[in-house]
Amino acid sequence: VKEVNVRMSELNAIVLDLRGNPGGYLQSAVHIASDFYTNKPVLYEENALGEQMPFNAQGTPDFDRIPVIVLIDEGSASASEILSAALRENIAAVLVGEQSFGKGTIQDSQEFKDGSGLHVTIAKWLTSKKLWVGEKDADDKPGLKPDELVALSEEDVSAGKDPQLAKALEMASKY
Repeated sequence: VKEVNVRMSELNAIVLDLRGNPGGYLQSAVHIASDFYTNKPVLYEENALGEQMPFNAQGTPDFDRIPVIVLIDEGSASASEILSAALRENIAAVLVGEQSFGKGTIQDSQEFKDGSGLHVTIAKWLTSKKLWVGEKDADDKPGLKPDELVALSEEDVSAGKDPQLAKALEMASKY
């Protein structure tokens, strides 16, 4: 972050690559979103009773004046989807790539003495505009749809090509 801040005047845009990112801690998504905007929801957590609790971006954003392009794919899930949706809905970030996984739920994990474990869904998360990424679309697929759909084939990978990143960099050069 410090290096980016020093070179901020040289940047056209930030390309954030969340492809293949299965997520992580919800608070991490809130913390990263807070680098881009503040005092607005990143997400809402909805419990079994339908009660919604907002998680707001806080602090002083470091990158609030730079366009953002986010790369996503079917491996982008959970906290990476939270961050992608928050940036699109709050700062007009552009999502590029393929439809995300569509997890949208929060689990509590319990480990037992015998080494086994149990993951129980305790809530679902909604985007800052109160949309659920687990909701299936007309194609019967959950997840975030990219603004710019760009496929990445096995042939591309084998040839060392990355049309998704190329599209993001092309878009970034136009800012």
